[in-house]
Amino acid sequence: MHIRSVFLPITATSRRDLAERLAQLLVGLFLYGVALGLMVRGGIGVAPWDVLALGVSGSTGLGYGLVTVLVSILVLILWIPLRQRVGLGTLLNALLVGPSADLALALVPTPPSVWVGAPMFVAGLVLLAFATGLYIAADFGPGPRDGLMTGLVRRTGWRVWIVRTLIEGSVLLVGFLLGGPVGVGTVLFAFGVGPLVGLFLPWCTRLREARSRQLARR
Repeated sequence: MHIRSVFLPITATSRRDLAERLAQLLVGLFLYGVALGLMVRGGIGVAPWDVLALGVSGSTGLGYGLVTVLVSILVLILWIPLRQRVGLGTLLNALLVGPSADLALALVPTPPSVWVGAPMFVAGLVLLAFATGLYIAADFGPGPRDGLMTGLVRRTGWRVWIVRTLIEGSVLLVGFLLGGPVGVGTVLFAFGVGPLVGLFLPWCTRLREARSRQLARR
């Protein structure tokens, strides 16, 4: 987490920049949860971590959003031996994404057919990539799952793609064994989320940096 701006002398400009970044973080996390809800409602499969969350939800009777929060907290516990630094964005990610997803599930009806569900999933995937760019560009720290990946990469020395594959594959297997939904959407997520985040993250970062520079010149 970059905390440089927090410890600069507090001026009206730095307070404005901090407030805007915090608002961007909150909007990004809210939209991230909405995106998860849309993909779940799509009914054609979900991302590996959501296969796990839905599998646990179906096995325990706990709500999907609550399970998402509990899984995030468990992942944060795994950060301890990795000595990862927890940022404000990390904590808010763990606590807010699940309730936002539950809200979306409560408001968005189940689609009548796959011809509606599939576009709904794709819309959720695109929205998730955009939301990821928003919340990461706000620069308040990585999400629990991303931090687990980077922490393992640092401690093991393995390549990112190996660690990411092992994590996602393990989560997917456990979720599938618990009855989580695996389908074409799972494949679409696996191959689509990287390029989409690669599109939105640099764009969101450039806009945020440009805005911060504009505020600094005032």
